[in-house]
Amino acid sequence: MTDLIIVSSLIFIVAVAMTMVGKGGGNFYVVILTIANIPMHEAATTGQFILFSASVAAMVIFQKNKSVSWTLAVLIGAFTALSALGGGYFSHFFSGFSLKMIFAVMLLMAGIVMLIPVAENQNILKNKYLGIINIKSGKEIYNVNLWVALPITVLTGFASGMVGVSGGSFLVPLMVLACGVSMHTAVGTASTLIAITAFMGFTGHAVQGDFNPSWAVPLAFITIAGGILGGKFALKTKPKQLKKLFAYTNWLAALFMVINALHTKGII
Repeated sequence: MTDLIIVSSLIFIVAVAMTMVGKGGGNFYVVILTIANIPMHEAATTGQFILFSASVAAMVIFQKNKSVSWTLAVLIGAFTALSALGGGYFSHFFSGFSLKMIFAVMLLMAGIVMLIPVAENQNILKNKYLGIINIKSGKEIYNVNLWVALPITVLTGFASGMVGVSGGSFLVPLMVLACGVSMHTAVGTASTLIAITAFMGFTGHAVQGDFNPSWAVPLAFITIAGGILGGKFALKTKPKQLKKLFAYTNWLAALFMVINALHTKGII
């Protein structure tokens, strides 16, 4: 019982913080669960289930505020999913150590680019150009240059698939920098995409019999509360502060990944 209380407290904190920046936090959930001596397969299944729960809760909050672009979710979701398939296939050409270091560098770069000042693109082009589409999110309308957005989307999906993550740490910078959407819309849309990915991942694990409701269900309620609270905090937080929080959590995750890689290699 004590273990469940401690795990619940840690997971609630992660759910709030990660939901605020649209990153999901699935990797943190799995680490916390394994530290609590939960078998890896069960931890992965539970992690996907509570990630799905938190993301859906956050998605509802963002949708009520009209901060989810469904057009962008479908567009980015389709291309990242297809390219992630290729990334997963080619990941076998790299060692585990190399993948961890690549992931750390990607996290570092994603955090850096999020701090680059970018003007939000909310003006409708008077002339229609091939490859330029208008996307509406709430009262905001954005011009998305597919010639820029799609190649970056494909690379993001490929890299995410290669290192085995849902891509939450890279989807937000992708939408903010390549698509020119607001931080709130990017976080809301990322929550939607993460929910879909987490559900598919959970289903794949669950059919193998690794689902343990005695842990997963209570923790799901905890992450739902965290997702709701994190979503509300995100909408009340200035975009500049959200970007800083996103960058700092990325750098922290990169540091942990480097330490883990070096430890596994026996260097430290």
